[in-house]
Amino acid sequence: MHSFSQRLLISVSLLLLLFFGVMVVVLDMRFRIVSENALRDLLDTQMVALIASADPDEEGNVVPRLQDAESRLMTPGSGLYAAVSSEAGEPYWRSPSSVGSLVEFAPPQESGARDFRYMTDANGQRLAAVSRGLRWEYEDGRIRDLTFTVATDLASFNRQLQSFRRGLTGGFVILAVLLLLALAMMLRWALAPLRRLAAQIREVERGEREQLGDRWPTELGGVVSNLNALLKGERVRIARYRDTLGNLAHSLKTPLAVLRASAGSADASGHPLGQQVNDQVDRMTGIVEHQLRRAATSGGVSVGRQAIDVLPIVQDLRATLLRAHGRKDFALEISVPDEAQFVGDRNDLTEVMGNLMDNAAKWCRTRVRVSAAVVETAGAGQSLDIRVEDDGPGIPPADRDRVLERGIRIDEQMPGHGLGLAMVREMAGLYGGSIHVADSQLGGARVDLRLPGRLR
Repeated sequence: MHSFSQRLLISVSLLLLLFFGVMVVVLDMRFRIVSENALRDLLDTQMVALIASADPDEEGNVVPRLQDAESRLMTPGSGLYAAVSSEAGEPYWRSPSSVGSLVEFAPPQESGARDFRYMTDANGQRLAAVSRGLRWEYEDGRIRDLTFTVATDLASFNRQLQSFRRGLTGGFVILAVLLLLALAMMLRWALAPLRRLAAQIREVERGEREQLGDRWPTELGGVVSNLNALLKGERVRIARYRDTLGNLAHSLKTPLAVLRASAGSADASGHPLGQQVNDQVDRMTGIVEHQLRRAATSGGVSVGRQAIDVLPIVQDLRATLLRAHGRKDFALEISVPDEAQFVGDRNDLTEVMGNLMDNAAKWCRTRVRVSAAVVETAGAGQSLDIRVEDDGPGIPPADRDRVLERGIRIDEQMPGHGLGLAMVREMAGLYGGSIHVADSQLGGARVDLRLPGRLR
């Protein structure tokens, strides 16, 4: 999970599920206790009515006198049962409703005792039963301990319990969904400034704005101010770097021109050091030109760089190189997607690609191939992978690291200062990229360059 709102929403959802789960269990237990108490009260009421209607029969057995013929106690299998038993547990009387349904009632109770228990009838249905011990005194003075029992099945109780559970669960589910929806809307509203900040940062990265907006919540005000200060400081630093480097390189041009003129005069007079001084002046001139080119570029990756299309730059360089190397018969192939873009300065990309393509054109026999692709990198970024190949003699493995160093030339017969690939390596490093030299499938050298990029 990379989203803060998702983390918060899932965390609150788990807490709500835990809270509602505990509440469902607690309320279910409480409803069950209340229902059992109501059931006991109902059985006690039936017990009082049963005892009030009891009277000895002709044989001296105490039996209830049921007046209502349609009473549940008179209907077999009605779910309400009653019995009167002796102190030995022998039944004096059983309600007609217990025929075929109830075989045994509760055990005998002592006088004044009361017992509540659950039983099972002959059909496997659970019953709740209340038994009460009672001492009965006859008119002739005889005394007997009797046990009155009333039992009822739990079908109605279980239906009420299941209905309550369904209603409770459904209500909590609906309440939880409504709460989560409300929370999601609140999070969307509360995190809107963060989304706006992220959108403005992306606009800065694309170069569509120079700094972030001004109106932010108090909690983000300091962050935005620091980011704006960072953006401004970076631009000032880059501008100062370019100006300083440009001034330095420009200030060296005049002394070098004087040295070259002096070396020319020395050569005319036959001075033996004239040629050496001339060679060193040429070398220093190349370095100054290189530094001037670097001063004209950005000096590395920077926040707020625009994305530059790669294909038009490569096509312009192809036309220029074909004219510059017009005496050489070779093909310069391009395989660059239209949507490939470089995130950086146009001059940097032009300088880098110009050096690589010019080196390939110098060393090739008949073919040069330039290809590019935008690939996903570690994290959520993208990179521009550029490959320049030729079918020339290639670069020996032992020299592939050396050729990237400043002033190193593998073949002294070819004109140049040995700065091109070194400049490419430095520029790639400034952008957080890399350069690698290997063998090409064309038979010559292959240079792989990785720079910041994206798809249009």
